[in-house]
Amino acid sequence: MSAPYEVAVRAEAQLGEGPTWDPASGRLLWIDILGSRLHTYDPVSGRRSVRTVFQHIGAVKPRAGGGLALNLRDGVGLLDPDGAFRWLHHEPVSGRRANDAAVAPDGSLWAGTMRYDEAPGGGTLCRITGDGTAEVVLDDVTVSNGTGWSPDGRLLYYIDTPTRRVDVFDHEDGRVTNRRTFAEIEDGAGFPDGLTVDAEGAVWVALWDGSAVRRYTPDGVLDRVIAFPVPRVTACAFGGPGLTDLYVTTARVGLDSPPPLAGSLFVVPGAGRGAAQPAFAG
Repeated sequence: MSAPYEVAVRAEAQLGEGPTWDPASGRLLWIDILGSRLHTYDPVSGRRSVRTVFQHIGAVKPRAGGGLALNLRDGVGLLDPDGAFRWLHHEPVSGRRANDAAVAPDGSLWAGTMRYDEAPGGGTLCRITGDGTAEVVLDDVTVSNGTGWSPDGRLLYYIDTPTRRVDVFDHEDGRVTNRRTFAEIEDGAGFPDGLTVDAEGAVWVALWDGSAVRRYTPDGVLDRVIAFPVPRVTACAFGGPGLTDLYVTTARVGLDSPPPLAGSLFVVPGAGRGAAQPAFAG
C-alpha cells in the first residue's frame, strides 16, 4: 500500500514549523525556527523561496493589507510588501523566544512564547490586535503551541506541549473561559505540537516524537492517524486551491542520526477540507 503523503519540499530544517496557506499568493508559508528562515512553496509551479530573518522566528501569518506578520524572538513584527520591517509589539525577555501563533476570527494574532530552556511556566499566550495592543490571555505556559478555533469561532483549541493534552476553551470577543480537556496523548505516542481545525470542526494534531498526525472528531474521538517516516512531526495546515491538501512540517533538531527526510515539508493530497483562515488585521 502506498504512503498517503508526498514530499513537497525536501529540506533539512532544524525546526520546521508553522505551515500557513496564503490564498492571496497561492503559496504555502512555513518557517525554520532555529534556522531563522522563512520559506515559501508554490504547489502549482513548484517554486520555492527562502529568506533569512534577523532572529529566531516562531510563526508567520499573512496580513489583510498585504505583507506578513512575524512572531519573532523579541515580539511581533510586520513585513511590508516592499520588504520593509517594523516592530508592532516589541517585548524582549531574556531567555525567551516566540513559538506557534494563530489568527483569530476577529483578525487578532494569538502569539505564543516559551523559554529556550523550556522552564515550566516561562511562556505565555498573548492576543495582539492590529494596532499593536497586547494582552496576555494565558500565563504559566511552558511550551505554547498549537492554537486554533472551531468553524463558528466559539471554541478555542490550545496545546501546552508538556501537558500531553489538547485543551478547549469557550471563546467570545477575545476572551476564553471554561478550560477543559479535549484530547489526551497517551504515553509512548509522542507529544502534541501544532494543530489545525478543518471545515467539519475536527482537530488535526501533529505529534512530536510520535511520527504522526492525528485527527479528532469535534467530540474528541480519534478517527484517523497518518504516519510519517520521521519522528519529529511539528505542525499541520490545509492548503492548495481548494484547501484539501494537508501540509505537514517536521524537524531534525536533537536527533543523533536524523532520517533522510527529517526537516522536510510533506503534503497529504486530498486529506480533507480545510477552513479558510483569516489574515492578521495589522
